[in-house]
Amino acid sequence: MSGLQCLAAENIWFDKQRYDEAETRFYEGANGPATQQFQDNAANAILQDIAKFRKNIQQSLNGSSSHAAGDQELVSRMKSLELENNSLHKVVVEMRAALQKLESRVAVLEKNPAPAAVPCAKTVPVQAAPAKVENGDDDDDDDDDIDLFGSDDEDEEAERLKQERLDAYAAKKAKKPTLIAKSSILLDVKPWDDETDMGKLEECVRSVQMDGLLWGASKLVPVGYGIKKLQINCVVEDDKVGTDILEEEIVKFEDFIQSVDVAAFNKI
Repeated sequence: MSGLQCLAAENIWFDKQRYDEAETRFYEGANGPATQQFQDNAANAILQDIAKFRKNIQQSLNGSSSHAAGDQELVSRMKSLELENNSLHKVVVEMRAALQKLESRVAVLEKNPAPAAVPCAKTVPVQAAPAKVENGDDDDDDDDDIDLFGSDDEDEEAERLKQERLDAYAAKKAKKPTLIAKSSILLDVKPWDDETDMGKLEECVRSVQMDGLLWGASKLVPVGYGIKKLQINCVVEDDKVGTDILEEEIVKFEDFIQSVDVAAFNKI
């Protein structure tokens, strides 16, 4: 297919001015001593221009599609923000309603404070009145035996029962064993150097005896440069033995012991 036939088959829009110039060159070559090669060259130039225009149109279409995609994403984001804003607005409305209810309740409570509890009056047992005997002489005696306000003997009996119950409760409480608070302490005893006799050091530590102190297991733990520290466990009663007093008693053996640290302290 020649250049003219290709040009005739094209069906696109392009720049009219450049088309006119190409057409003018073509006809000038046709009227003069032009050859078939000149005509083909002119047609090829026109086809190149058409290809450029088609490329520009395609780029424009691609650009418009990318812009459309960006606009679509922007619209979707705006919709999500609107939904989130509506949900937040509902939450704010609910919180305001709850706050108003709370304020109204507080105002009502401030206006009408709750009355103080009135202690119940001590009830006095009422004795049943004795059966009335139908006898003129016994009526006066029955009236004399009735005591409308109670008697001192009844108060003394109630006081005696109350005291007996208090004594029984105190005796029961005294028999109940009291809990003794104890703690488990892990001590790190450090010697002066690697030449310290660790066996003698442990003997010095265990020689510390106090009421409420019980020594447990021990072991030697390497520290570095051939030096080992004594790690020993003990159980103490909190009310009788404190960590400060225990450390002061141990560091008195200054020929063997450099320092004492509490590695662990647990309540039992």
